[in-house]
Amino acid sequence: MVSSLVRVLGVRHLALAEDAVQDALVRALETWKFGGAPRNPAAWLMRTAHNRAIDVLRRRGNLDRLAPRVLQALGAAASGGADVDEHAIADDELRLMFSCCDPGLASPAQVAVVLKYLCGFSVQEIAQAFLSGEAAVEKQLFRSRRALEERGALFEVRDPAQVRARLPSVQSAVYLLFSEGYHGAHPERAIREDLCHEALRLGVLLTRLPEAAGPETQALLALFCFLAARLPGRVDEDGNLLLLAEQDRRSWDRQLIAEGLARLDLSAAGVALTAWHLEAAIAARHSAATSFAETDWPSIRQLYDLLFRLRPTPVVALNRAIAIGMAEGPEAGLAAIAGIGDRERLARYPFLPAAVAEFELRAGRPDRAATQLRAALLLVRNPSEEAVLARKLLACGAG
Repeated sequence: MVSSLVRVLGVRHLALAEDAVQDALVRALETWKFGGAPRNPAAWLMRTAHNRAIDVLRRRGNLDRLAPRVLQALGAAASGGADVDEHAIADDELRLMFSCCDPGLASPAQVAVVLKYLCGFSVQEIAQAFLSGEAAVEKQLFRSRRALEERGALFEVRDPAQVRARLPSVQSAVYLLFSEGYHGAHPERAIREDLCHEALRLGVLLTRLPEAAGPETQALLALFCFLAARLPGRVDEDGNLLLLAEQDRRSWDRQLIAEGLARLDLSAAGVALTAWHLEAAIAARHSAATSFAETDWPSIRQLYDLLFRLRPTPVVALNRAIAIGMAEGPEAGLAAIAGIGDRERLARYPFLPAAVAEFELRAGRPDRAATQLRAALLLVRNPSEEAVLARKLLACGAG
């Protein structure tokens, strides 16, 4: 909805588009509980958001210039039609993602703008995704939005060279969208399948765009397929989050795994080895194992070694350390965790002390494991994470 409004109003009205959509959703909550949902809820919401935008523009004195475009878009939204030419990217949200990845902004700023205004992330969720502070993200978003608003009109990306130049930021945004859905920072829901499915949809659209459908995009989509295949097994019948070792692999979506393998094969057509290739290969190793005990940890450890060379972030370093511990024993895992650089960026990351706790428990030191789990419990982002760590704490023989 935000994407559709910005397409009509221009980037200078990003804030207005966001406010109008929020107002429409609030209006729906207030009115539908009495009269019931309309026959076409999506069209109702879009029309209400557009009407709200018209009201604001009328008060600002900008209606004469923008109203025809708003009303034209209203008709298209109501009828399900679209006025996209053959050279344009054939999806509102994806098209706007490329437009917001302005070369005048640094790549992290481009991604932050897309996550905030097109994907609906909160500042807290963006800060968690970047392992950054919320104040820094707020400043970055303010500066970026002002820079885009000064453009005055939405820049339509049609040149293949421009699409290729902006593609890495779009890929990163879609990746973080999936990550937030798979296991993000939402205060109530650890898993948001709607975000995973939206990232999958955008990934498929990217593979249909000739300028973007290269091996790297195929690898990214393969990664999404492998991870999305696990979604049915990530919670039990009561909705409790399950760790990888606890999941019933019979519930995994074999059709999605097969699609992931096919996409991974397509990704091998190029000569470059990217981070997406390596992450997809790691996910494929997990998908191939018939049980957690049969996981090929030495192979996964080697893949993480390569990934860390390409993307030496603290989170990759932690995942690599976990793979080392699973392949070579808990003491090796603890040593690898102790050797992670830039650990202060993981200060609010609950999975750092949780990983230490796992290896302490495997090493036969439940008291130390319990101490680490209590530290992790102070950092949890939602009740699902809290419940998982509480179960682990009980396994240590501690209350």
